[in-house]
Parts: sequence; C-alpha cells; structure tokens
Amino acid sequence: MTDATQRLPTFADVARAAERIAGVAHRTPVLTSRTADERTGASLFFKAENLQRAGAFKFRGAYNAIAALDEDARARGVIAYSSGNHAQAIALASRILNVPATIVMPEDAPAMKVAATQGYGAEVVRYDRYTQDRVALGRTLAEARGLTLIPPYDHPDVIAGQGTLALELIEETGPLDMLVVCLGGGGMLSGCALVAAERAPGCLVVGVEPEAGDDGQQSFRAGRIVTIPVPRTIADGAQTTFLGSMTFPIIQERVADIVTVTDDELVATMRFFAERMKLVVEPTGCLAAAAVMHGRLDVRGKRVGVVISGGNIDLASFARHVAG
Repeated sequence: MTDATQRLPTFADVARAAERIAGVAHRTPVLTSRTADERTGASLFFKAENLQRAGAFKFRGAYNAIAALDEDARARGVIAYSSGNHAQAIALASRILNVPATIVMPEDAPAMKVAATQGYGAEVVRYDRYTQDRVALGRTLAEARGLTLIPPYDHPDVIAGQGTLALELIEETGPLDMLVVCLGGGGMLSGCALVAAERAPGCLVVGVEPEAGDDGQQSFRAGRIVTIPVPRTIADGAQTTFLGSMTFPIIQERVADIVTVTDDELVATMRFFAERMKLVVEPTGCLAAAAVMHGRLDVRGKRVGVVISGGNIDLASFARHVAG
C-alpha cells in the first residue's frame, strides 16, 4: 500500500492540480439569481459543481490524486471509502486513467450512487456505517491487496484538486468578500481556503455543515479535532465524524468561521434551486447556500461566492423532498 504523504498542500499544489485536470474536469458555470440576491441583500455567485463530471466537486480531487501516482501504483490499483460522491469520482477517474478501483461504501448509501460507482467499473465492498470503521476497513484491504488508499478528504492531492473550483470561481468573478463552502471532512473547504488566501486575501472563508454533524464547528471552537457519532442527517455526503489531520490545521489557520444549518433548511434550499434556478441539487450540495439563504451569515452588501457541491440524488428522494 502507498499512503499519502503527511505534507500539507499549498497553493502551488492547487495550481499544479489545475494543470492536471484541465480538459478533463468540467470548468463548471458560475450562476446568479436575482431572486437570491434580493432575498439576501447580497451579490451571490453560485459555483455549480452539481454540473461537474460524476455530479460533484469530488471528481477534481479524485482525478488529480490518481493522475499524480507513478505507473507501478496505477497498475496495482486504488481503493477509497465513501458514501457516494468520492466513490463515483474515484471510479470515473480510474476508468479514464485505466486504473483498477475498489470502493468501500456503506450499506445505506444512496442506490443511485452505488449503481453509478459500479457502472464506472469499480468493485464495491459494502459495510455498516453505524457499527464498522470504514477507515480501518479501507486500510486493511489496501494492505492485503497492495492498493493505494485515496481517502475522501485527508490527502494532499485531493485537497489541491478540490481547491481548483475556488481558483476558477475567483478568476471569473474577481475579488470576493466571502466564500461559503460545504463542509464534510474538510477537503474542499481547506483547498478553497488555500486559494482564497492567495487570490483574494480579504475574502472571509466560511464552512457550513449539518446541525446534526457539527464536528467541524466543535473542532474549530475547541482548537482540536473533535470526533462525534455518525450524524443522522439527509446530508449523506457530510455524515463524517471528524476532520482530517491535514484539513484541520488549514481550516484552523485560514477559515473565518464554521456555521450549521438544519435539514429543513436544506430541503427549502433544494426547493429554491429547483423552482427558481432549475437545478437538481442534493442535500449536501445545499449546505453553503442554505446558510446564506436562511440568515446564518450576514452577507448584506457583500459579494459572496457560494459552492453548490453536488447533485447526486435519486429522483424519488428528490421529488419527495421538494414536494413536501
């Protein structure tokens, strides 16, 4: 097994990642909404990563991490653990780069995400997220099979790849007063924070997680990594229980605050995106927007970047949420 180096990524790593993924990852659009601006009193710029390949921002980090491997590591294959979006991203990136992939996924992962992961050609190993440790299972399989473990967020090339979305956003919008980012394990938030510090030094970076899964906020307040039980929330992509040893120090140094939103606020934001912007966004993908749209942050008079992190939700669940 080849493990990720513990070197913390820098902005230079994000710049290299942008070169690696150019022409492979989509340069997703930045969308605006007059209605959203009127409701918040701000100028909002939505980075639509729900329109990214494999339906989420995760493709950026997955492709960058696999593309950075040497030939021997690629030939042996990679392994990842994920509830869905990182799983699909690793599976698709592996298919593009002709690398064997094994994915550890929870038994209650959305069926659509499991089917897509298998459809891209990856082997899926299931586990119970409430009784089994996915990290331990992933490491055990990696060692037994000689695979390279690519975790969903605590990896320098994954973090650097995720940061490319903020690079694109700021290139398109110019300086921002605030950048609001969905938070699970912190790969995207820490990558975006690296970019903001370099390209928009006055920009406040804020992470948003589900109220039931506030490990990031607790860690941020306590100044140490706090672990919580698996949270029960509709934001399945943010059911992480702790921040990473790489993501936390970057977040601690470069992020201004971490706030939370309720599941009801996520549903209301899903409905807004569907009705007003004609977008299908999964609950986790609504975290940042929900904080902005429901007054969890004071954005009045500000130019605010808002990440829509993904759109992978089965249609029955989507219909049930937005019709409620």
